[in-house]
Amino acid sequence: MIVSVITPDKTIFSGELELVKLPGIDGSFEIMNQHAPLVSILGAGEIKMVDHQKKVQTVQIKGGVIEVNNNVVKILAE
Repeated sequence: MIVSVITPDKTIFSGELELVKLPGIDGSFEIMNQHAPLVSILGAGEIKMVDHQKKVQTVQIKGGVIEVNNNVVKILAE
């Protein structure tokens, strides 16, 4: 799936990933390849991104919004 993590200042990440773990306002959740369409509010915490080679990257956010549609994930974060 194609994932973009965007802040008001810059794009933090843009690329293909296998899994994204996110801090929801009611607890963490994961998005994987071919996930159903979704729009959700994010809380403060860590975004964990795992690529095809199982390499893990993390980003701390203060909150934001995620949209998932047609295997494209857009994360607008603070």
